[in-house]
Amino acid sequence: MPGSGFERLRVLIVEDNQHMRSLLRSLLNSIGIREIYEAGHGSAALEVLNDKRCDLVLSDLAMKPMDGIDFTREIRQSPKSVNPFMPIVMITGHTEKHRVEVARDAGVTEFLAKPITAQSLFARIGQIMENPRAFVRCASYFGPDRRRKAQEGYAGPWRRHDDTQDVHVR
Repeated sequence: MPGSGFERLRVLIVEDNQHMRSLLRSLLNSIGIREIYEAGHGSAALEVLNDKRCDLVLSDLAMKPMDGIDFTREIRQSPKSVNPFMPIVMITGHTEKHRVEVARDAGVTEFLAKPITAQSLFARIGQIMENPRAFVRCASYFGPDRRRKAQEGYAGPWRRHDDTQDVHVR
């Protein structure tokens, strides 16, 4: 895939398993990405981001001392965040529904289940770069719009049928 435009991307891999970091690095290299940084956990990743500008983060979920969820929350919500809009792909073997929902609610852009394939990784990166999602800010959330599809023909200000329950009209 060299020549796809991916070669200009700067990617941070946040993963506590060295073997998985090497695999992800090899996959990214195969599509022409050369500027790749690594961190073994979320706290180390925040330090990398203070020194290096990145366009994309690939993060594991389960790490210590700071896991991928807390790392994502820090990126999205901290006043010290270098880029709260940075795309974050959570790559994990922990795919139980509640974990996926916690990751989504923390502000993860995309979710990939291990074991990953080159095809699934490249598809997610392409989707993120070619069709970036809008960001939403409200009292309880900041991150990529979690709603994937707009309802055709809908003319109202809200996208869910029960959104009007939150509207206070005087």
